[in-house]
Amino acid sequence: MHWIALQWLPEEGTNSAVGGTGAAGASETPLSAPSEDPGMREALGWWALGFTPRVAWVDEALLLEVSGSLRLWGGRQALLRRILESNPVSAGFYQAQAAGGVIALARLRLRAAGQPLPGGGAGALPLDTLTAARPHLDLLARLGCRNWGDVTALPRGPLVRRFGTELRAALDVAWGLAPESYCWLTLPDVFDQSLELPTRVEDAQALMWSANRLLTALQIWLRARQLGVLAFELKWTLDLKRLDGRPLPPDQALVIRTAEPAQSMAHLRRLLAERLAQVQLLAPAAQLRLRSLETAPWQAGSVSFLPEEQRHGEPLHAFVERLSARLGSTQVLSPAMNADHRPECAQEWRAAVEKADKNSASSLPDALAPTWLLREPLPLEVQDGQPCHRGVLRLLTGPRRIEAGWWGGAMPAQGVPAARDYYIAQNPTAELLWVYRERPTSQYESQKPRWFLQGLYA
Repeated sequence: MHWIALQWLPEEGTNSAVGGTGAAGASETPLSAPSEDPGMREALGWWALGFTPRVAWVDEALLLEVSGSLRLWGGRQALLRRILESNPVSAGFYQAQAAGGVIALARLRLRAAGQPLPGGGAGALPLDTLTAARPHLDLLARLGCRNWGDVTALPRGPLVRRFGTELRAALDVAWGLAPESYCWLTLPDVFDQSLELPTRVEDAQALMWSANRLLTALQIWLRARQLGVLAFELKWTLDLKRLDGRPLPPDQALVIRTAEPAQSMAHLRRLLAERLAQVQLLAPAAQLRLRSLETAPWQAGSVSFLPEEQRHGEPLHAFVERLSARLGSTQVLSPAMNADHRPECAQEWRAAVEKADKNSASSLPDALAPTWLLREPLPLEVQDGQPCHRGVLRLLTGPRRIEAGWWGGAMPAQGVPAARDYYIAQNPTAELLWVYRERPTSQYESQKPRWFLQGLYA
């Protein structure tokens, strides 16, 4: 068994026994020291679960039992170096190692107090480093007990009757006579954290200072679960129930969505800042809550050794999302395919940040369709039954028959019904055209065929 105990400093500091914040794998915005913040302690536990599945908070320290994962990290020194480099807290931490969690915690407390480790093993450790002995230090001192070995030498029966079972049980664990048992941390299925604001906030943009801590905790949770976030909600509780005699809702919220799963919070911070800049708080905010709405499995991008294959700069979807947040979702549009055989209905312009409809067409466009469609089909003259456009057209291929839109009567937005035969035609000037002939339907019952020009080939 091998245990590592960690305790973070309340402020930045340097010490030979203190781990600093490294760049590799560290969070983009470091967290502050955990102190008594439950959300901070929870996020640090998620971070530690990336090294071993056996993690527990014991008093002021985070304990990691790493014997089962040492080989995966290349040994103790490599694992400890990785822990130091990926520290997500802005301050450093003290660390101690031992074959047992109780002993590692005692050594950590000595190191935090600036005291040297005594010789003689666990029996020489001071009593104030054992949690179960702290309520009885005065009485044990009067009995002449100064270290763990002195208490262990006392008769078991009288020791249990006088001090209870906890002290003797802790010593049994230290000497390997009983197994160590802790409440191991687990990852929640959904990220949901709240944060009490230090002061009442009256400006929506000022919420970003506290939202950064929640976003960093979200990043730690995503990395631990190997997920990317597609949507999350930031909600803030209002401090007033009424304003100028008018009732107020209990809270306000923003929902941020992305086109692709994201783990890096830099893009999400920019999106959130752009959206908050457009929000007017109804009343001062007192509390923040961040929760994930939609996630997807994370697939890390591959890195090539070839310089021309390395991507630099901001991805296109990140730029489009940031621009949409700044200008408004209706001001930035992108084409989207529809599951419809009518060319004029097969594509439409939608908000670029709008989530694609599950019923949208995912197949490739028709290989014979032209690259340019007219905004409205152009009626053609007919001579001796043949369509004309700058001369009589010669039909090269076809007919390709479609009949769609029969549901248009019940759904006006879906267009009008169409029963057409499509052809690729050529005129005397060698232009290639995409034309169609209307077939009789309930709306068009004339026996005289009508021809239309709908597309041009380059």
